[in-house]
Amino acid sequence: MEWIRLTGRLGGFAVFLIGTCALAIVLRLADIFRAKPVDRSPWSAICFRRACQCLGFRVYVHGHLAESNALYVANHISWSDIPVLGAITPMRFLSKAEVGAWPVIGWLAHQAGTLFIERGNGQARRVKTQISACLEAGESVLVFPEGTTSTGVTVLPIHGLLLTAAKTTGRPIQPVTIGYRRDCRPDSLAPFIGDDSFHHHLIRLLKQKPIRVDVVIHAAVDARKTESTQQLAALVHQHISAGLQRIHAGEFETASGAAINTTVDPGLSRLP
Repeated sequence: MEWIRLTGRLGGFAVFLIGTCALAIVLRLADIFRAKPVDRSPWSAICFRRACQCLGFRVYVHGHLAESNALYVANHISWSDIPVLGAITPMRFLSKAEVGAWPVIGWLAHQAGTLFIERGNGQARRVKTQISACLEAGESVLVFPEGTTSTGVTVLPIHGLLLTAAKTTGRPIQPVTIGYRRDCRPDSLAPFIGDDSFHHHLIRLLKQKPIRVDVVIHAAVDARKTESTQQLAALVHQHISAGLQRIHAGEFETASGAAINTTVDPGLSRLP
């Protein structure tokens, strides 16, 4: 059964990538004949939703999105966090530089305006400036301040430097928790950790039955009301950790598996 499921999903994923690449090329060509570049936000949301379908993700969203553009801050479990969160609201992503070199996926990430950072290379301040510019331009940006992926059971320590972009621009910080569940337990396949490779991890995901993904959107944080970067990081960590505890306590699951406490746009509360 696993190999039958893998064959079907892998074919669907390949078609999805081909279609997404074709769309990206069309949009680039359209930019040549326009004075202003095409807004890619609606197209990105469609692509991210289709990616979630191909991966077999059943996504449930709980909470209120920020009313304005914001700095979204989430725990980081896997590369799949990006299509899940990108399907919820338009935003730009901050990703590790290695992703930009991945075949096809890296090129698409560049086309979507992803910001890249090299870990341990002293680029955090330069990237913070880029994030601030995006926020001031009215765009939302998502960062994963743990700096690496985790097992998805706990939240790693948060690095606060990038969070100060919200303080300098006066934009809110939107803490977000993401959690992967399978058979009412934390999923052990979703985490992309260690020396795992993208294609091996993708194949393992595609083999398995659909997975439940809960996204908890917490109350926005006004970074200007915190006294220090450390206090800001601690506050955000507290929100995200509390959300992960609620997810893995099964608070958002019912016997029928329906989403509860969903106040986001109904069209997004449960991706088909």
